[in-house]
Order: sequence, then C-alpha cells, then structure tokens
Amino acid sequence: MPDNAMKVELTGRLSRNLALLSPGAIVTLDMTTPAGQRGKFRSSFIGYMPKKYVLVQYPDSSKLGSFSQYITQGIGVTVRGLIEGHEGAVVAFISNIRQTIQIPSRIIVLDFPREVSLQNLRSSMRIETYIKAKVKVNNEYWASIIYDISVTGCQIMINNGEKLILTNNKPVEIIIEAFQDLKNLKLNAEICNTKFQADGVMLGVKFDNSSKVEVTKLLQQAVILPH
Repeated sequence: MPDNAMKVELTGRLSRNLALLSPGAIVTLDMTTPAGQRGKFRSSFIGYMPKKYVLVQYPDSSKLGSFSQYITQGIGVTVRGLIEGHEGAVVAFISNIRQTIQIPSRIIVLDFPREVSLQNLRSSMRIETYIKAKVKVNNEYWASIIYDISVTGCQIMINNGEKLILTNNKPVEIIIEAFQDLKNLKLNAEICNTKFQADGVMLGVKFDNSSKVEVTKLLQQAVILPH
C-alpha cells in the first residue's frame, strides 16, 4: 500500500475509534507534571476535527487546585472514556495540550492523537482505585479500601485486620455503600492470597461469577473517574 494510502487509512481508523465517544461523554484526563506529580481529573468529551485537534472540557477548577498551573501547552495527557452501548469497552489515547480557550466556555484543545486504542474491560486490564468498602468475613464486617480492580478480582486492604484468620478459598462479601452513582453494591468473592502489612492485611480476591453484573458496573465507574 502506498504511503499516502496508509496515512489515509490510519487517519480514518483513528477517527472511527474517536467517533465511538459521544459528545458529552464523561472522560478522565490523566496528566503528570514535569516534577512527576500525577493528577486525574473528570472532564467531558466535546468532539474532534480529523487530523487537526480534539476538544475536551476544562476540568472543574475547584478540583484542580494548584494543578491548574500545569495545564499548559505541551503537557502530555492520557484520555479515557467509556463507549456507550459497548459493555466494558474503553476508548483511550495519549496527546498533548495545544492550548486552552475561554470562549464559549473553558475548553482544552489537544493535538490529534497518533493512536486511539480500544480497551476491553473483560480482559486482564487492572485499574488503580481508592474505593471505601466493607468486607464481610465470618459474619463480621471490616473497614477496607479497594486499591485496584479488574474484571476477575481486586486487591483489598483491611485496616487492623491482623487478628483475622484468613485462608485461601475462604468466601467473602464486599459491600460498597456509596461510590459515585453506585449504592449498596455487593460482590461475592473468595480469597486467593493474603499479605500481612504494618497497617493491616492485603487480600487478593477473585470475584464469583454470580457478581458479574455488579463487577461490570463498578469497573465502568472506576475507569472514567479520578480516585
């Protein structure tokens, strides 16, 4: 295939993948400052002009804090957003900020990406989180934090859980009382591994097939929102 034809095909594929994001779709902007400070902020996808630029809403200034000084020309941004109508699929791309504009509203202009990937949450994709939860073990409830999650399982830190008697294959119930739009979500799982640490015990758990719908809901919230 001639070089020009390859470029046209590449641009067309990038545009088709970007078009899977609907205008107004919630996306996460993941940025790192020159000093290595990382920020993840909620935004909205506005649209794009093929081969030219992508537009996203400027994040809520109250959430940015001092990070706003780094949202300037040239900073790298990773953008992720859920695809409507595709259960567990995510559009993701890396770009750089070209400029920010104030009118008609605060908007970030990104360079048109060189690659737009489709990521399937049903694969082994693991998402870093900080989700407060309760873990039910032997009819007792323990405060905990979910530190990362995939479609198959998650890592949970149980605070002050040193006295727990934990064995592999022991069933547990994970209750998330409130996380974004989710209320009283219950996940059934079993322990795969345990690691005792200074401030508690870290559990690696595998989700039960009966919790597939609930896990998908949690993943969809976790992947597009900052933690």
